[in-house]
Amino acid sequence: MRVETIIDLAKQNQVELPEKDPEKLRKILEVGHNCKSLTDYLRPFDMTCSVLQTKAALERATYELAEDCAEENIRYLEIRFSPILHVEKGLSLSKVVEAVLDGKSRAEKDFDITIGIIICGLRHLSPETTNILAELCVAYKNYGVVGFDLAGAEKNFPAKDHKEAFYLIINNNINTTVHAGEAYGPESIHQALHHVRANRIGHGTRLKEDGDLLNYVNDHRIPLEMCITSNLQTKAIESYSRHPIRFYFDMGLRVTINTDNRLISKTTLTDEYMLAIKEFNFSPKEIKYLITNGFKSAFLPLNQKVKLLRRISQELKEKGLEIHKDYI
Repeated sequence: MRVETIIDLAKQNQVELPEKDPEKLRKILEVGHNCKSLTDYLRPFDMTCSVLQTKAALERATYELAEDCAEENIRYLEIRFSPILHVEKGLSLSKVVEAVLDGKSRAEKDFDITIGIIICGLRHLSPETTNILAELCVAYKNYGVVGFDLAGAEKNFPAKDHKEAFYLIINNNINTTVHAGEAYGPESIHQALHHVRANRIGHGTRLKEDGDLLNYVNDHRIPLEMCITSNLQTKAIESYSRHPIRFYFDMGLRVTINTDNRLISKTTLTDEYMLAIKEFNFSPKEIKYLITNGFKSAFLPLNQKVKLLRRISQELKEKGLEIHKDYI
């Protein structure tokens, strides 16, 4: 979210903020590298969610996020959120999703961007709540919702507790991604893959601790959604030099680069690619593969993915970074 929008929405909806000055509020919301843990990282979300309790606010936030991403030349965007966090002022879960879908639809018309919505279950909430969110995801499968996620603190909140919700999702042929192996060990990734059948893994920084599982992920071309800045802030890694992205890439894993949260992490996708170049010496050719990995891992029908990849291939070719046709 834009800080200015948070302040504006708070004023419109009589929400109390700790600061009304944009720069002072920004410093509160951006966790920086003094963040102590994933739990610490998640705290500012209470503030952002407090102003996202009306249809107008949700539609506006979705639209503005898409606009900011389009300005970076992002062609495909997946927005994940948990509708259960936006019902404090009486909105129904369906109205929450429809508001986000309205923002998505308006943004796709106005900007050169394709958007998919991912509904998130939250590990610390009850499995019954995750079931309700899964039912919501099924209802909106063909209306812009492209996947289901399980997010939140990993420790003491195992993915297998939510397997009934994922059973519904899988039976309805819906894409799945799970935050795993970020704040907990590779057994969390194992559960994500084998108990709830994740098609992608969010973060996966600790996958390297289990060579057998790493090879399984590689052999099955399971994408890893890596967020370099966020991983350092949540203490999933001790320093950039300890981040496994280069090791995973060299091993042939399908690594993708992501922002996690643009505001809280004070980052953009451009910043994350620049970190990959600066901290891990990714060459232009390797950056090309990271970009195409993102498109190949998108929760889109194959024919749409192929069209996007061909378009991106042409754009990269014009900049001297041609993609081999076998990679599309």
